[in-house]
Amino acid sequence: MQEQVEPVKIEEVIDRIGNRFAAVIVAARRARQINSYLRQLGQGYGHFVPPQVHSLSRKPLTIAMEEIAAGKVTVQRVEE
Repeated sequence: MQEQVEPVKIEEVIDRIGNRFAAVIVAARRARQINSYLRQLGQGYGHFVPPQVHSLSRKPLTIAMEEIAAGKVTVQRVEE
């Protein structure tokens, strides 16, 4: 029997980050990092952090959003 996995809700991601525009930027940047990690597998480099959550998805953006919703990716705000 296949396990049902609930999709991540965008509201969870927005609540974690603070606003929807920042959530888009953070998710896109993390997705690029995950994509780079997956491309460099087997080459022995290790410059990129692997995905921080177990996901059934193979899409980097979905994995990034799951990481944000789980609290594995945080944002440091710089005040000027």
